[in-house]
Formats: sequence, C-alpha cells, structure tokens
Amino acid sequence: MKRIFLLKGLDCPNCSAKIEKEVGELDGVQSSVVNLMKQTLTINVTQTAADTIASQIETIVHSHEPDVEVQEETVMNVTKSYSLKGLDCPNCSAKIEKEVGELDGVQSSVVNLMKQTLTINVAQTAADTIASQIETIVYSHEPDVEVSEIVQESYIPEKKQEANESYNNEDKKLTVRLATGAAIYAIGMALTVFAKVPLPIELAFLIVSYVILGGDVVWQAVRNISKGRVFDEHFLMSVSTIGAFVIGEYPEAVAVMLFYQVGEFFQSLAVKRSRKSISDLMDIRPDSATVRRNGELITISPENVSIGEIIIVKPGEKIPLDGVVLDGDSMLDTRALTGESVPRSVHKGDEALSGCMNQTGVLMIKTTKAFGESTASKIIDLVENASSRKAPTENFITTFARYYTPVVVILAAFLAILPPIILGGGWTEWIRRGFVFLVVSCPCALVISIPLTFFGGIGAASKRGVLVKGSNYLEALNNVSVIVFDKTGTLTKGVFNVTDILPANGFSKEQVLEYAAEAESFSNHPIAKSILAAYEKEIDQSVISDYKEISGYGISVMAGEKKVFAGNTKLMDTECIEYTTCENAGTKVYLAVDGQYAGCILITDEVKPDSKKAISDLKHIGVEKTVMLTGDDEKIGKSVAEELQLDKYYAQLLPDQKVEKVELLDSKKRPGSKLAFVGDGINDAPVLARADVGIAMGGLGSDAAIEAADVVLMTDEPSKLVDAIEVAKATKQIVMQNIVIALGIKSVFLILGALGIAGMWEAVFGDVGVTIIAVLNAMRILKK
Repeated sequence: MKRIFLLKGLDCPNCSAKIEKEVGELDGVQSSVVNLMKQTLTINVTQTAADTIASQIETIVHSHEPDVEVQEETVMNVTKSYSLKGLDCPNCSAKIEKEVGELDGVQSSVVNLMKQTLTINVAQTAADTIASQIETIVYSHEPDVEVSEIVQESYIPEKKQEANESYNNEDKKLTVRLATGAAIYAIGMALTVFAKVPLPIELAFLIVSYVILGGDVVWQAVRNISKGRVFDEHFLMSVSTIGAFVIGEYPEAVAVMLFYQVGEFFQSLAVKRSRKSISDLMDIRPDSATVRRNGELITISPENVSIGEIIIVKPGEKIPLDGVVLDGDSMLDTRALTGESVPRSVHKGDEALSGCMNQTGVLMIKTTKAFGESTASKIIDLVENASSRKAPTENFITTFARYYTPVVVILAAFLAILPPIILGGGWTEWIRRGFVFLVVSCPCALVISIPLTFFGGIGAASKRGVLVKGSNYLEALNNVSVIVFDKTGTLTKGVFNVTDILPANGFSKEQVLEYAAEAESFSNHPIAKSILAAYEKEIDQSVISDYKEISGYGISVMAGEKKVFAGNTKLMDTECIEYTTCENAGTKVYLAVDGQYAGCILITDEVKPDSKKAISDLKHIGVEKTVMLTGDDEKIGKSVAEELQLDKYYAQLLPDQKVEKVELLDSKKRPGSKLAFVGDGINDAPVLARADVGIAMGGLGSDAAIEAADVVLMTDEPSKLVDAIEVAKATKQIVMQNIVIALGIKSVFLILGALGIAGMWEAVFGDVGVTIIAVLNAMRILKK
C-alpha cells in the first residue's frame, strides 16, 4: 500500500534524512521517501503493518522534530495522463488546459505541448466519466487529435518511431490538401483572366477550392458556436471569408482561407521543429543496455536493469544508467549533459553517468540507480515538463487574446453597421471594411509565437548545459539585479590544499606535517584529507590511541608517547598553549606536541579559473550587485572577494545567517528586480528556496541540486550563469519584438482597413504574413 503523510513544518534537511532512514527500517515498510520541498513522507507498506504504521511514524518524527504536525493525506484524488497525439497548436493547448481545468472534480490540468500530453488531478468520484468529457473538449478545438489514456510509458524506440510517422503522415495529408485547393484556385483564376469564362464557371472553381481549403475551418466554427464558444480564429476566418463571397469579392475570399491555412501549416512546422530540436538535444537515453546475467551478456531495455547489476558499455555507446566503473578506462563525451566539448576521463572507481557517450575503452559498470532515477531520465523529464510553468508574458497573452477577439468582432460590426446608418450611403463598402477589419484582427501571431519563443529558449539553454525548470524562471532571469554566491564549491573549487607549513622553533616542516597527519588520520573532514594528501605516506594507526574529536575546536590524540593537539586557536587557548598567530588568509591548523607549540599548517581553497571572468561578464550584461556569503573567516572571505572584485561579502556565517543576509539584500534591491542565489546543492537548500531564482551549481549527477533549484548549471563553471542570462535576455528580446511587430503592423492595417485604403489582400498580409514573420523570428532562439 502507498501512503502519504504531510509533515507540516519540517524544514531541516538533516532531520528529514534521519526520519526517512528510520521509517524505512520499520517492519513492513518497503520504501520511505521524504520530500523536504513538499514536506511529505511517502511510504510503501505491507497490509499487515498498515494499521500501526501511523503511530510509529508520528513517534519517529516527533523524536527529531517535536513541533512538526503529522497528518495522513487522504488520497481522494487520482492523477491521470492522456496522450493528445497530433496536438501542435499553442493556442488550442491553452484553451484545452483551461476548459478541462474547469470541469467538475478536476483539481489541476496541465497540457504539455512538448510531450503532447494532458495531465490532470481529478476526484475519484469523477474519474470514471472524465475521459469522455476530455475527448469532447479536445475534439471541439482539434478534431484530428487522437486522445488516449496513458496507462504506462511505452518503450522509447516505439515512441520515437510513432512520433516520426505521425509527423510525416500529417504533413503529407495537409500538403496534398493545400496543393489541391491552391491548384483548383489557380486554374479558376487563370480561366477568368485569360479565357474570360462566365461567372458561374469561375464561381464553381472558387467554391470547390474554398471547400477544400476552408471546409474544416467553417465546420469547426459551427461546432464551437453550438457549444457556446463564438469568438475564436475559426469564427473570424469563417465570417470574413463567407462575407467576402456575399459582397462579391470571390478571389479574395478564397485567398484569405488559402493563406490562413498556409499560416497554420507554418505554425505546425515551427512547433514540430522546436519539439524535434529539444527531442534531439534530449536524446541521451540509449535504447538498450548490455547486462551480464548468469555469466552471459544479454541486450535488454534499460528499464529492466536492476540496481546493482553489471552492464557493459562499448566505445560509441551511450551509458544507459548511472553507476560506478568496476573495470576499464575511457573518455566520456558529456556534451549532451553539460554543453562541454572537452571529454572527461573515467577510471576504475569513478562515477559514470547515464547520457554520456563512451568514446574509447570498454567499461564495466555496476548500476547505482534505476532507469527512471538516473541522471539522463531526470534531465529529460525536467526539460520536457518545463513548458508547464508558464511565464507571466505567456499568461498575459493568453488572457489578452481572450478579451481581444470579442472586442475586435464588436468593433468590426460597428464599422459595418453604424457608418451607413449615421452617414447614409451604400452598405457594401462598409461591410467590406468590416470584413477586412476582422481578417486583420486575428491574434494568431501572438498566441502562436510567444509560447514558441519560450519553448525554444528552454531548449537553447539546455543546449548550453543550463536546465531551466520553467519559462517563468527564464523570464525572471531577465530582471536579476542582485546575484548572491556561496563561496565553497561555487566560486572556489571546494578542494583544499596545503599551501604552507610554518614550524615553530625546534620543529621542522616534515615533523609538523607528520604530527598533523597522525592526528587527522581517523577523520573524513576535507581539511584532514588535504593534510593526509600532502603527507603522501602510509600512517601506522596502531601507534595512535586516545583519539578524540573536540567539536568546534579540533582533535586530541596520542601518537606513540606524544600527546598531540591539532585544531584552531580556541583549542590552543583552552589547553593554555602559547602560540604564534598566523596572519595569512586561509584555514589554519595549529599543532601542539606534549604541551609545546609545534607550528601551523595553512590550507587554502583555490578559486575556479573562470570565476573572475564570470563576475566581470555578469556586470557587463547588467547585473548591478554581486555578493558572496561564506562560513569561512573574515580574512579568507575578504581575500576571495578582492580577487574576484565582488561588490560585497559576508563571512563567518552559519546556514540560518545566510538566509538572513539574503533577506536583507532582497529588501534593499531595486523595486521590480529579482535576486538570484547560486549555491552547490542541498547544503544551500534553505537559501535556494528563499531567493527569487535559486540556481544550483554543478548539478551533474546531483539529485539534490536538481530537486532544490529553479535553474541548474550542469557544470562547475560560474560562466554558465552568464550563458543562462544571455539566453533569457535573447528570449525576452524576441518576445518583445514579436509583440511590437504583431500589434504594430495590425494596428496600421486595422486603421487602413477602417479608412477603406486596405483591401482583402492587405488584410491577408496583416494576419497571415505577420504570423509567419513572428513564427520565423521566434525560431531564431533555437540558434542561440
């Protein structure tokens, strides 16, 4: 049984990990997962243990977090997913999402245009009847879309194959129809111009071509009207073209419908090209895995490989699942994950991530994650679902179109009716102007190109190794005025090295390093590891006794007959040892042997090679303030800040103090701007959550980083942040260009149409021409 508990008030990563572990060890519990972001505990438990599990969980939670409220969520809702095969209209997908979301019992509704899916959260009482209601809504907007419930994810090669066949067949059908309609239209016009055929013959050709080209549009308009949805592009096109026939502008009527369909065709191609671009980019999961079972190598689907199994990856193959290299050396192409062109080397004991291309040697890998939890799967899922988080501009355009269309229809009616009544004269000319007004006013250029631009922007960022979880975050990056950095692992390498040894009188550097290495030999702290790496010799731990770690001070140990203290100045003061203070910037380990000061070891963390250039480039592209937060001492913080030319730094901070500083900086930022925090994963989770935009650095292989942040930089390079903001600014620039182009040109043609200067041919350009221009402009983002 799957049961979900809400842990209201849980905000401690350490406690959540303990709760997850202890609950997972209870009798009958098969799996236990705490989601700190959602404050939930999800377990799979046997039926026999189900009755008593709630009280046991409450006891465990309150033993770590007494103030957390434990409530079992009553699962009254179910999640259902539907395939909308053939859906390629951003405008229609927004309407479907809205109308399905308004159905009784539906709590949430999300259409993913990239995956052509609809995902809903619906009450169990309405679950049985919801499918037919969804079909009705989808078919009212897109009659040719195939609706089917997704029971389980199909095998990947089949999905790819289906997508390609669907793409080709649809294109062929539409191309044939457009070509046939256009040919009949051209024949009719040629006979009229050159052969001077009678009007009935001309009309016959034009009506046949109109039915071929626009019959589906008119029928869709009729169906929508019968369901109470009047004001949409189908209605506009139908009324304006039929009206043009009525007033005798036969060629223009067919031309409007022809070019409208051409515009729709371009829209479809643009969406499919964007989808294909992202799909190709995300095509990092292999179709098969070679696994060793019972001494034999067999090829199976990666989904059927269990954790702990041995897989073989040959040169030229993609790594199917995350794991550890048991045998072999090779170079891995990580471009699809990180955007890096330089291959990485892997050896025995190194981590190998799914999605990387094996280039040189054969690798034997022991899997550490299931297929669905591997890095490649998580990245693909993140990018594919990014379009469900709409940017404010997208939401504005959708709302704008909803009110804009009825307004222009009413204005067109006033233009056709009021002037003849008020001014007198013939009705034909004013009705013609009204129809021109209708054609020009169609909002297709905006409702198509704006979502398409954000869609492409997320793909362009992914190509550079930057994962953006939604177009809302992509738009937010445009307004970032303050960027706050964590120091260790973000601006610096997070790899500590011994850079100097300062012995006291009577001791040599070698002796100081040896005593320090013996003292630190049982510790896993990064400082201890750096000292042991500098010593480079085997330590005889049999001579070491009475080892004690003194929290916040250092280490006490007996090395043979010698009493050794290794730690900070507080340890020296506590033990009443006279010492010489080291004034150099860095982490200091002071040594005392048998109560006598022996010397000091200086350890520093190296700044990343591109950190300084990244800070400079950020200021160049408009970031007003760069700030660093660190738990290190004042001298280290000041040294790094001065080297990188940061505007401000705060040192000696505890995790909760970092949140306080971010809140302080947030309160002082320019009104309307955003604050971004850049950290290196779960250690910075509270600050990542508090910032307007949380950015995780070095997300390659880090589940915690991908879970906690809004934007994930897949390498350890701060310069990726510059790439992210540049893509965001390019996306916003194209969006604004399309808004100005569409509204500007349409406004001009609406005025010209109302004045009688522009006719139907100009109206066609004002609608379809502008749409094609906007779509082509939107597709430029894919080249960024």
